[in-house]
Amino acid sequence: MRKQIAAANWKMNLTLQQGEKLLDDIIVLPHQLNEYQQAIFAVPFPYLIMAQHKIEGKKNVFIAAQNCYNKKSGAYTGETSVEMLLSIGVHHVVLGHSERREYFNESNQLLAEKVNICLENNVTPIFCCGEALSVREANAQNEFVAKQLQESLFHLSAEQIQKVVIAYEPIWAIGTGKTATSAQAQEIHQFIRSQFANKYGATIADNISILYGGSVKANNAKELFSQTDVDGGLVGGASLNAEEFNTIINSLK
Repeated sequence: MRKQIAAANWKMNLTLQQGEKLLDDIIVLPHQLNEYQQAIFAVPFPYLIMAQHKIEGKKNVFIAAQNCYNKKSGAYTGETSVEMLLSIGVHHVVLGHSERREYFNESNQLLAEKVNICLENNVTPIFCCGEALSVREANAQNEFVAKQLQESLFHLSAEQIQKVVIAYEPIWAIGTGKTATSAQAQEIHQFIRSQFANKYGATIADNISILYGGSVKANNAKELFSQTDVDGGLVGGASLNAEEFNTIINSLK
């Protein structure tokens, strides 16, 4: 069975002390991850070392950075390299979140370069894709998402693509309180998987985890995750509450 993942994206929230408490509160709550389930915490850069220490020795629990740069090293003030992340034991990175695309103008080509440098260094990219409300209203979401995948990922080999986690995020459902219905989520996830099947074959496509990332909460996670092609969630606001995120972890199939 492909990996089922509950990924927390803290975004630019919490102080160090609040982040420590949140992780402490989640760690002590009852959840049992089996061999194909994972919990991942994408925390702000200043908290990566703290978070890495907190989860040390925990099975199938990982820390992720929320971004990385597309160069190995150099005169890039304010940026963080994959090599730096590896040096503190971080092996997961969220790439291409809609906020990075919108506020920082990250292009599909730039994201392809970031994906490359991650895979070259054995770091797992959690690659985000998804459409805005105007695209959804025009019923053009399939073409839009397909282009994101094609321009950022389809240069990868069959071996490489299986090391990427996909997070589909309907931008119109992030922080708005709106959520795609479970049927809508399944429909677009199935479409995304079909794109990988067309490019790499059905066997490889069936091994790629595709997460849903639009206002996942404790009260809708189980229904969303029960869909055939939904393999967990990339969770924003609800991941800042220990009990709620624990319920989401326990909703993995």
